[in-house]
Amino acid sequence: METLWFCIVAVMMAVYVVLDGFDLGTGVLHLFVARSDTERRTVLQSIGPVWDGNEVWLLAAGGTLFLAFPKLYASGFSGFYLPLMMVLWLLILRAISIEFRSHLKNPVWRPLWDVVFSGSSLFLAMFLGTALGNVVRGVPLGEDGFFFTPLWTSFRTGGTELGILDWYTVTVGVTSFLALTHHGAMWMILKTEGAIRDRAKTAAGWTWPLLLFLVALVTVLTFWIQPHVRERTLGNPIALLFPLLALAALFGSRLYTSRGRELKAFLASCFFLIMLLVSVVFGLYPVVLPAAADPELSLTVHNAAGPPYALRVALWWWIPGMSLVLLYTTTMYRSMAGKVVLDEEGY
Repeated sequence: METLWFCIVAVMMAVYVVLDGFDLGTGVLHLFVARSDTERRTVLQSIGPVWDGNEVWLLAAGGTLFLAFPKLYASGFSGFYLPLMMVLWLLILRAISIEFRSHLKNPVWRPLWDVVFSGSSLFLAMFLGTALGNVVRGVPLGEDGFFFTPLWTSFRTGGTELGILDWYTVTVGVTSFLALTHHGAMWMILKTEGAIRDRAKTAAGWTWPLLLFLVALVTVLTFWIQPHVRERTLGNPIALLFPLLALAALFGSRLYTSRGRELKAFLASCFFLIMLLVSVVFGLYPVVLPAAADPELSLTVHNAAGPPYALRVALWWWIPGMSLVLLYTTTMYRSMAGKVVLDEEGY
C-alpha cells in the first residue's frame, strides 16, 4: 500500500510539472516572445483558461503527501520553511500579475505586472528544480526525523552544514529553468501564430542544446553525489530505459518542431519531463528523503507512511475526488483546442 501511494504522489507531481510547467515557461518567455500589448494579451490568453486549474494538481499532490506520508510532510515543510514561503510569495505574485495587468490601461501599470509575471515565473522554475536537487542530494536529517537547512552556507554538497543552495542544487535549478522554458516554447508554438510563434521557435532553438548538455551533466553529477541513485539505477537494467526515453523525447521535440508537427512536438516535450521525473523517482525508491550524513536515518516509503488502515480507506476517497479533477482538466483542454483567438474583453 505504501508503494502504491508513493506512485500516486509521484504521478500527481509529474502531472503538475507537465501542466503548470508550460505556463511557467510561457511566463519566462513572456517579455521575449511578446513585444506589443496585443501580443502579450495573446500569450496570456493561451494559458488564461488553465493556469489556475494546473496549480490544483500541486495542491492536490501536497494534500496527498500529507495523507500518505505525514512524517515526510512534517519533516519537509519544517526543514524547508523559508524556501516554501518564498515559493508561496512567488505563486501569489504570479497569480495577481495575470489578473491585475488589465485592470488599468496605463503605460506604467501593465508593463509593471508583465515584469512581475515573467520574474515570478522564472524564479519558480528555478526553485522547483532546486527543491528536487535537495531531495536527491539529501538533507541533514536527525534521529528524530527532522532537520533545518539555511538558504546557503558554503555552497558545498558535503559536510554537516548543508545549505538549500549549493553548486549541485543550483545546477539542477538551472536545468529545471531551461526544461520548463523549452516546454513553454513548445506550448506557444502549438497555440500561437505569426511573430509570437516565430520567436517561440527561436527560443526553443537556443534552449534545446543547453538543456541537452545540462541534463547529461546533472545525470553524471547525481550519480556522483547520491550513491543510492547510482547503485539502484545501475543495478536495475530497466532503470536505464527511462533516461534513454527522456533523451529520445527531447530529440523528438526538436525533430517534430522542424517538421511543423506542433502537437507531436509538445507531447514529446511532455514525455521528456515525465521520463526525467520517473528516472529520479525510480532511482530514489524506496527512499523519499535521503539523510545526507547517515543513510540509515533516511525517510522511506515504509517509515514515513501513515497507518495501513488509513491508507486503504483514503484510497476509496481519493479515487472519486481525483476523477473529478481529471474530468475537469480534460474538459478544459478540449474546450480550448486549436490556436488562440484573442478575446477583446480578456487579459
